[in-house]
Amino acid sequence: MAELLEIVTNAATLLCPDLEENTQTLQRKIELLKSRKVDVQADLQNAGKKRKREVEDWLINVENNITEFETLEQEIQCSRFYSRQKLAERVERMTKEVMELDEQSDFPGGLFLEVDESIGQLMLTPPHNGQAFLQYFDDIWASLMDDNILSIGIYGMGGVGKTTVAMHAHDKLLNEPKFSGHVYWITVSQDFSIHKLQSDIAQALKLDFSCGSDEKKRAAQLFQTFQKRGSYILILDDVWKQIDAEKIGIPPRRDGCKLVITSRLKEVCDRMDCQRIIKVNTLSKQEAWELFLKKLGRVELHPEVEEICKTMVKRCGGLPLALVTLAGSMRGVTDIHEWRDASEELKQSCMGRADMENEVLPILLYSYDRLRDPKLQRCFLYCSLYPEDFYINREELIENFISEELMDRRLSWRAENDQGHAILNQLERACLLERVWDEYHVKMHDLIRDMALGITKHNPRYMVKARLNLREIPDVQEWTEDLDKISLMVNRIEEISIGMSPNCPRLSTLILSHNPLKSIPNCFFTQMCGLRTLNLSNTSIQYLPHSISDLENLRTLLLRSCLNLKSVPTLEKLRLLTRLDLARTKIEELPEGVESLTNLKVLDLNCRSLSIPTGVLHSLSLLQKLRLPSHIGVPIEDVLALKQLEDFGGSVNSVSDLNRLITFLQSMMPPSFYSIILISKFDEQIILDASHRKSVCFGQESLMDSSLGEGKILLPRDIEDLRFSRSGLNGSLADGFQMLNNARCVKRCSVHREDEIECIIRLSSIEEQQSRGAPFQSLKNLLLRSLPNFIGLFMWEGKAAVAPLLPGIFTQLTVLEILSCNKMKKLIPRSLLQTLPNLQNLKVMDCNEIEEIIGDEDDDGSSVINSSAEVTLPWLKLLKLGNLRKLKSIYKGKMICDSIEKIIIMRCTNLKKVPPLDGQPSPPPSLKKITVDEKEKEWWESLEWEHPNANNFLQPFVKFGPYALFYV
Repeated sequence: MAELLEIVTNAATLLCPDLEENTQTLQRKIELLKSRKVDVQADLQNAGKKRKREVEDWLINVENNITEFETLEQEIQCSRFYSRQKLAERVERMTKEVMELDEQSDFPGGLFLEVDESIGQLMLTPPHNGQAFLQYFDDIWASLMDDNILSIGIYGMGGVGKTTVAMHAHDKLLNEPKFSGHVYWITVSQDFSIHKLQSDIAQALKLDFSCGSDEKKRAAQLFQTFQKRGSYILILDDVWKQIDAEKIGIPPRRDGCKLVITSRLKEVCDRMDCQRIIKVNTLSKQEAWELFLKKLGRVELHPEVEEICKTMVKRCGGLPLALVTLAGSMRGVTDIHEWRDASEELKQSCMGRADMENEVLPILLYSYDRLRDPKLQRCFLYCSLYPEDFYINREELIENFISEELMDRRLSWRAENDQGHAILNQLERACLLERVWDEYHVKMHDLIRDMALGITKHNPRYMVKARLNLREIPDVQEWTEDLDKISLMVNRIEEISIGMSPNCPRLSTLILSHNPLKSIPNCFFTQMCGLRTLNLSNTSIQYLPHSISDLENLRTLLLRSCLNLKSVPTLEKLRLLTRLDLARTKIEELPEGVESLTNLKVLDLNCRSLSIPTGVLHSLSLLQKLRLPSHIGVPIEDVLALKQLEDFGGSVNSVSDLNRLITFLQSMMPPSFYSIILISKFDEQIILDASHRKSVCFGQESLMDSSLGEGKILLPRDIEDLRFSRSGLNGSLADGFQMLNNARCVKRCSVHREDEIECIIRLSSIEEQQSRGAPFQSLKNLLLRSLPNFIGLFMWEGKAAVAPLLPGIFTQLTVLEILSCNKMKKLIPRSLLQTLPNLQNLKVMDCNEIEEIIGDEDDDGSSVINSSAEVTLPWLKLLKLGNLRKLKSIYKGKMICDSIEKIIIMRCTNLKKVPPLDGQPSPPPSLKKITVDEKEKEWWESLEWEHPNANNFLQPFVKFGPYALFYV
């Protein structure tokens, strides 16, 4: 076999003898191109001007060639005789492209535009789908900058990119000085109401209505608020019908104020009297092809596959959404048979469709069909139960997938949770779901949701009327016998008619959450014998009808945040129930029959008034996830009997119970999630935070027991979140709580209202530090609030010489937040600043005595800072200083913060310099915004700058706002 392989390899070399040599030549040219790219980027970074579009295109093309060459090298190394000829052709083609890019790098006329557009400083050309997109963007921007054009309409078919191009304009407008950041984005949607639109605009304006729900008065208040803002831009996205601006409270058009709308309908732009109307068309054939290839991934297509792709792209009709979705569904497919099969399926799904709008949905439907796996399809369709433009919490969605039995069954809760995340990731990759900015939520594109709702008109059968501003429940005639799921969430339904009893024997899911629903007639559920999921969360209901007790097929009952709910009827017959959520209700006693729910896997009883009798949990042996009230200690013996428990939240009354519980949870394989509070008495301020998994909180007076010695308290070995709230800490945190030395995984630490604590670490000799250990090696977030005797992060021990910290302490810290520590005069000495190399966010607020952020050492003979001393915070992105009346210095020497993005300084009027912004001939390259109290413009103008032009080149970044927004 080895001999055969050698023969084949030799034959391949004979066929293309120059491949290796040509590849080496290409590699040298690539390296030269990389060097030229670095030089160009350095010039761009140091200038602070608007770069030419051809420069941006050149940079993108260079990066694409570098990436392609890396792939090409790997393919050459693995090649055989049948592919070397094609690889040689690719090397030759790439060599020509690289040489052309090298020639283009001279950029006749320079890198920058001659026009000085302050808004364009440091702003990259928006990512785009081609030249047409740039043309739309330029047209829109020109209209926005034209003082004679006060209203702009952007229209085109669904999924064509109207919202995308408007969003890029919105982002650039935020840095446009003439509008002072007064740029507001409102998503309107198809079924808007005046009341909802008024509320959305008020939220964008940070306005609280003082006039209740009267729409005329709300309009008047909005009108007055807009008038006070001066120049502004209001963007209304996804408008489906004419909006009466006067009824909403939008002022008539005037100089400096502009209205922008996006719509699928030109007549909407006409009826709203838009002065400039711009149509966004579908992509050209070439741009459609380029977008498809980009989303498919940089792959070398077989000639037959390439022809198939072109046929498929043609059927997408140049619609970006369809192209992206189709490419996402085919990413990674290499088999020619699968490509041919895909093309045939796509052709059949589009047959008989005449106009573009009707052709798009079948293309999207095809992506749904290509999911193949029924569980992926079930989970995807379930997402359509949520309202349009709704940010759906991933964790909530996965819990619903589990309780609705939409996924494969797994033995553990963690395994099912992992499966849920995998499914959501697959749906995102197929472009059927979008992950939003915070990464904890997903949403469905309007057109994708339309497609899903189209599917659910047949099989399975859904009735979805979510967030449609309904005041009444749909007529009984709409509740047909073949319905599988109904969602009426996020409406204004207050009651269900007496005597209403829909005949829905197949109905498995009913969602009435987020309605002001007060009562349900007893007969309402009598003909829903198949109901498996009932969600009444966030309603105003006080009592549940007794007919719920007869829903023997019920698996999930969700009553979370029913703040008026005082009692629940007997649950004795609901023996199939697997999930029960009573959190944040007013119930004081467990519902009758809970001990009979032997199939329960998820139980949330985190209520402020609820008591739990001993022994009641012992029978619920299948529980995997349990939340108990935070105000009372758990019945520890009952919890220790739950051998399937994987996720626990609750309080314990003693160190002994804490240690037993931790030992039990850590014995699980894999170890459980937990959120545990140690309390000696009830503390109203401590609320169980289920979002912080692997968390332990030491509550009021829990550490004041004199019998607590070193080693008496156990901490989980994988603890990530550690909190202290009035627990009785004193001295230094590291000394007073030495168990930290064994908690090497802690990523977040919060210390709140600890009256005696003075510092985090007491500095001493290296030898003594080594004997104490080195905590905080994984810490990322440190939050310190309301510590009246806190002096600073570090405190010298007597008059000892300054000693360095042990390696690793605080080196992972990214967020440091200090609030209301009124004895502290200095945050950190300069000599220890190197312990914070990864600091990204620094917030110091309401500290009455602080004078320095980075300061001199203590009076022990240590060095004193001079004006030439330099410090570097290489990753600092956010600096937020507020209400520090005695603050004189952020730092007396030079401070290098090239990564700084936002600086917020309010009520620090003794401050004379802002060193992260000073000492350079241009703004820091990453700077986006400087926020100053609107009442302190004079203070800002009086600041001292080392560079004489600093105030001028920083001015475009400065925004003035009310102090109330400082804490937002």
